[in-house]
Amino acid sequence: MSQFTFHQKVFLSLLALVTIGFVWILAPYGGAVFWGVILAIIFAPVYRWLLQRTRNRAGLASMLTLLLIVVMVILPLTLVSISIVNQAASVVALAKSGEISVAMFFNKIMDVLPNWLVSVLDRFHLTSLAYLQDKLTEGASQVSQDVAKRAINAGLYTFDFLTSLCILLYLLFFLLRDGDKLVVRIREAVPLSRKYKQRLFQNFTMVIRATVKGNILVAIVQGALGGMAFWFLDVRAPVLWAVLMAFLSLLPAVGAAIVWAPVAVYFLATGEVWQGVGLTAFGVFVIGLVDNFLRPILVGQDTRMPDYVVLLSTVGGMALFGLNGFVIGPVVAALFIACWDLFATASEFHGD
Repeated sequence: MSQFTFHQKVFLSLLALVTIGFVWILAPYGGAVFWGVILAIIFAPVYRWLLQRTRNRAGLASMLTLLLIVVMVILPLTLVSISIVNQAASVVALAKSGEISVAMFFNKIMDVLPNWLVSVLDRFHLTSLAYLQDKLTEGASQVSQDVAKRAINAGLYTFDFLTSLCILLYLLFFLLRDGDKLVVRIREAVPLSRKYKQRLFQNFTMVIRATVKGNILVAIVQGALGGMAFWFLDVRAPVLWAVLMAFLSLLPAVGAAIVWAPVAVYFLATGEVWQGVGLTAFGVFVIGLVDNFLRPILVGQDTRMPDYVVLLSTVGGMALFGLNGFVIGPVVAALFIACWDLFATASEFHGD
């Protein structure tokens, strides 16, 4: 391989600097840019379908796709967010008034646990309500301070949110309209052979669609089913718990059971046997099996990674990148596997 000339080194250094500077400029609204790209990838087939129906009028097809995204994604998320805030406030008010008693719930759970499990919990001070209340109070005080700060700066946060939303929609319009041209330019700029670029780009697009379309839709279905079960059983704030179950459904193996299982135990502990048994059966045989039946239909078996890889990459991604990490983590993991697969099968890397 020939060495870079001095002029090439200077240009590559300049290229790296301006790229870092551009990313730095975009960083304050990185979330909006990130989700603009994700939504453009997800809705690209819809845009192409509308492009044919509008006789190749790219601007009109892009605008129609954008309106569809607002109706299907943004408006429902806004309405659900408002409902979550209202129901969370009502739960806090009920807890302060004493209608929801943490002590009663705790004591009833302890009464039905076997002695061996109580002794194990006792070693970690988990059978002491006072100890748990101190820890919860300490955590709640930190959360309340953070909420108070955000409440003081509510106007600033609202302005940032609206600005990010406008950037997302504005960027999304052009990504839909000019996305194919951008992909071609990026593919040409990547210094790899054509067959490697094709496989990596296909894998990247496939994993993005699989992660968002599959995981999010499965999470929505599981959360909706859990919320309907809670509503039927007259559990307070069903929308709040439904959203929490949907969010936790992104984690394989455990998922929504983190929410519905303690509620089922509470029903059994309070003597409401049919509610507890019914919720347990519904959680295991309906909510729990949605992933096994629905995900292969939405995603396909060939795009699935092992559950332990999905779990580790999702948790690690969210720890590093926040909410965006549930997409970034699995995508990085999938590209990691794809790159190593290419390396293992490519003859030129092994001198064959």
